[in-house]
Amino acid sequence: MGPGRRDARGDEVRVRDERRNERGRERNRGGAGPRRFSQQAPSERSRNADPARLVAFEVLRAVSRDDAYANLVLPARIRHHRLDRRDAGFATELAYGALRGQGTYDAVLSRCVDRPLDRLDPAVLDVLRLGAHQLLSMRVPPHAALDQTVALTRAVVGAGPGSLVNAVLRRVSERGLDSWLDELAAEAPDEIEAAAIRHSHPAWIVRALRQSLVAHGRPVDEIDELLEADNAAPVVNLVALPGLGSLDEALEAGATPGELVEGSALSSGGDLGRWAAVRGGTLRVQDVGSQLVARAVAAASTAAGTGDGARWLDLCAGPGGKAALLGALAAERGATLLANEPAEHRAELVRQALRPVPHEAWSVRTGDGRTLGSEQRGEFSLVIADVPCSGLGALRRRPESRWRRTPRDLAELAPLQRELLDSAIEAAAPGGVIGYVTCSPHPAETIAIVEDALRRHRDIEPLDAGAALDAVALEPLGAGHPLSGGRGATAQLWPHRHGTDAMFLALFRKLSHEES
Repeated sequence: MGPGRRDARGDEVRVRDERRNERGRERNRGGAGPRRFSQQAPSERSRNADPARLVAFEVLRAVSRDDAYANLVLPARIRHHRLDRRDAGFATELAYGALRGQGTYDAVLSRCVDRPLDRLDPAVLDVLRLGAHQLLSMRVPPHAALDQTVALTRAVVGAGPGSLVNAVLRRVSERGLDSWLDELAAEAPDEIEAAAIRHSHPAWIVRALRQSLVAHGRPVDEIDELLEADNAAPVVNLVALPGLGSLDEALEAGATPGELVEGSALSSGGDLGRWAAVRGGTLRVQDVGSQLVARAVAAASTAAGTGDGARWLDLCAGPGGKAALLGALAAERGATLLANEPAEHRAELVRQALRPVPHEAWSVRTGDGRTLGSEQRGEFSLVIADVPCSGLGALRRRPESRWRRTPRDLAELAPLQRELLDSAIEAAAPGGVIGYVTCSPHPAETIAIVEDALRRHRDIEPLDAGAALDAVALEPLGAGHPLSGGRGATAQLWPHRHGTDAMFLALFRKLSHEES
């Protein structure tokens, strides 16, 4: 066996050196005949893209060109290119890592390119981001990262940009990530901009998350931990639908039982569709934070004496994750669930999610949630309003969203959030429980909406959402924070404290006419 070479990942492969004879002496490359040369021109060499890198490139292109969601594009491209488990894992790490680190990598690349990044071909910029992630944040040998990224460029963009990509990435590779970050952060105008570069978040999001920590009673100096948690690849959270599903298949395949809520498990991922329970819909992928808030609302409703034989409402049900869990809980407790979703295609996703649940326990309505309260006033003993929000609490699972959202989104969403909560309150029966939920910790989408509702509605009283979460959790979460005036408490989960998405929960009880 001769000296080793490395494959596209940089792993060493030992091969026989055919240029040496049995005594180890180098022989003429052409053997006994005349010496032969490659008929390929230099610009035509290494044009075959590594399939895993090609998948990652296609994901980045779909995200930047088509406003696609990476979590929807990636599985389809993996199947299309028939990647095995190892290559699928590499493609996933590369695509998600490049998307999460885009802000940092663009700052580095701007030092290595002789023109503004917005003047580059967008496809070339995506290739450079993939190369930068391999060089600075993955255990890929530099020569493999360079060679394979240039090959990818030649295959998907053309031979011309290959030399540019090669030159830029060589400059990137001259220094490690820490060295780049120290220089870039030192030149930032303030600590917000420095944190934005170090942790690859837009500066406005860094500022918003600092405000969010303080608003929910957390120390502002936790910001670095929170930003780091946003950049950590999340494990896959599973839930077995109560009374219908089982974790056995997942646990046998190496998943571990969840530590925060019953019926949950954590998996390293892979092709979950190979499990019969996943195909049947009784075992589902759902963040444990979502599981906790759904169970907390259901438990609060039952504690209020309104669970058995009652009607429940999921006001904003699409795409159906919480609806499936609530439907299973409703079926166990003799209640029925109405799942409302305004968009028909998302309403169909809700129906698919609910199919494993006994059909007599649920129904789906396609319509505007803002009008449902007036149409079915006072009919529901449990209402959950998981309202559309900025999604700042799920940046680790939706890496592209941090680059799409703007501060304007907060202002535009607030009126909708208030109207949906108004409708939820109107739909609740006296004694019923209303849960207001967001996947954002921003005070404009959480505490401000709750305080506004309490000022305008005399027929509700706040409950202790932190205690409700602790009642369904396997260990105390410490997520509660008192409302002003000591009226009840909201609850905020955090990626860096609980290992969940940053889910917010507020609970209210609808008062009777006599009480209000």
